[in-house]
Amino acid sequence: MARGFVKRGKGAGVRYAARLDEAERALLIELFGQVRDLIAPPGSVAAQPDTPPEGDDPFDAIVAGLGADFGNVTVPDSPADLGGRGFGGEDRDPALDRLFPAPNPTDEEAAKEFRRLTEASLRDRKISGLDAACAALAKSVDDRFELSEDTARSFLVALTDVRLVLGDRLGLREDADAQRLQEIAEIADPADPAAYAIVVYDFLTWLQETLATSMLPKR
Repeated sequence: MARGFVKRGKGAGVRYAARLDEAERALLIELFGQVRDLIAPPGSVAAQPDTPPEGDDPFDAIVAGLGADFGNVTVPDSPADLGGRGFGGEDRDPALDRLFPAPNPTDEEAAKEFRRLTEASLRDRKISGLDAACAALAKSVDDRFELSEDTARSFLVALTDVRLVLGDRLGLREDADAQRLQEIAEIADPADPAAYAIVVYDFLTWLQETLATSMLPKR
């Protein structure tokens, strides 16, 4: 069972330690990898990870609720409507606009120009961070998981990126949406991909909060 991050040591030797079992580490590697695939342009050099996760253990059951359906997970508008609705049809994945927000999203031409000037470098930066996060997880040989100061920053951003994408898939736009998701999670079939995604989102939120809190300077 996971235990949140705590800060250990001082100065150059500082570490941020947590306990993540094999299943939890595999889930994070899977999610980081899927967000990486979303960010990396198809066919580009960046689309090929520099540090692919090691190991051949079968983690299909761990990510059964997401897996290949990660890009299509939706949730119903209310607990009474468990049918859900797909996104479909957009040339640009809407989650990318959560990852790379334009300063003025209401002006489409300005948003396109902003993306043209800035998005390539931002994509490379996020891909590098996701690679670093995956590499750190792949190196862990037991439930004790530690991050250096630099890797902790990359890991924190990677968690943020996954939450942004998953939040987009779940339709999280305002505070009322969080309550709606909680109500759905309480009555939905646990095998439903949407219910599983809500549980995963809660796990990511908790893990991110413990890491962010442990990185804050003590007063």
